[in-house]
Amino acid sequence: MTGLTRMPARRAPSRRILDCNSRVLDYGCVITALSDMNESGPIILTEQAAAKVRELRDDEGNPELKLRVYITGGGCAGFSYGFTFDEQVNDDDTAVDREDVTLLVDAMSIQYLDGSQVDYEQGLMGSRFIVNNPNAATTCGCGSSFSV
Repeated sequence: MTGLTRMPARRAPSRRILDCNSRVLDYGCVITALSDMNESGPIILTEQAAAKVRELRDDEGNPELKLRVYITGGGCAGFSYGFTFDEQVNDDDTAVDREDVTLLVDAMSIQYLDGSQVDYEQGLMGSRFIVNNPNAATTCGCGSSFSV
């Protein structure tokens, strides 16, 4: 079969969950299912996630707050997801706007989050932000870290 290139199998995405039941954002457990990504862009903010960010931002009374998603080194698999609110947009940030909500990703983190989806779910385990990351090759058992 000359001239054909075999494509590697697509890896299962990693999902990192952020617990939003309290004012302090804490990490939660991993959910393994992945919803389809219908939109395009370097990173997608779903309608549900935008609505929750808007609600939290309005509760704080600061319309300048933006949700920042970032990657840090650490955890048993190598990298961990982080979330915070930020008023500052840096020159090298990737900004994704959905309605009146902005998601920020720094230049280092976007290379690991490219093609990911930030979503928000409510269920029996509570309410949480989730990153669906097609770039993650492996995750640790608890889902607090991933590798590429």
